[in-house]
Amino acid sequence: MKRRPRRSTPATVTALVLLAGCAFVAVVAIQLILNQSPWVSYQAIAGALHDARWNDPAPALAGGGVALLGITLLLTAILPGKLTVLPLHGELDSGASRRSYRSTLRTAASTVDGVIGTKLLLGRRKVTARVTTRRTSTDGLADAVRAAIEHRLAQIDPVIHPAVTIKVHAARSAS
Repeated sequence: MKRRPRRSTPATVTALVLLAGCAFVAVVAIQLILNQSPWVSYQAIAGALHDARWNDPAPALAGGGVALLGITLLLTAILPGKLTVLPLHGELDSGASRRSYRSTLRTAASTVDGVIGTKLLLGRRKVTARVTTRRTSTDGLADAVRAAIEHRLAQIDPVIHPAVTIKVHAARSAS
């Protein structure tokens, strides 16, 4: 089970650009039908395009911008995003959501004696926990938090077992 996010970002950007273009053309067309002066003159656009040359900087920049937008939309549609459901070992096709996975690991780190706060970053192959403590001596705290998180990972049994990195931040300084 490797559920990925929907490709809503490129679809939304494309739809908004097309909607803006269509609305602009519709407003100009309605202004011409009602014999009002349009926002943009057709003759001015046709004249500017007729006078432009392919080796001028304006068409090259416009073409480069459109090509860059197209490549960006294509890459966001093709490249896989973050997994929304992380696969787990088991007989059935099972998985855990990123939110519940992170919450479970954060709870495991927070249960260690001396930890008052935990921030957990979940990467593709790495889990980074930043724990806060009021202790002045943080000796052994990182190892205890790492052991708690790895114990919880062993219970969860993910398909990809991430490396665990712990960063300890003492709220007080040793004096």
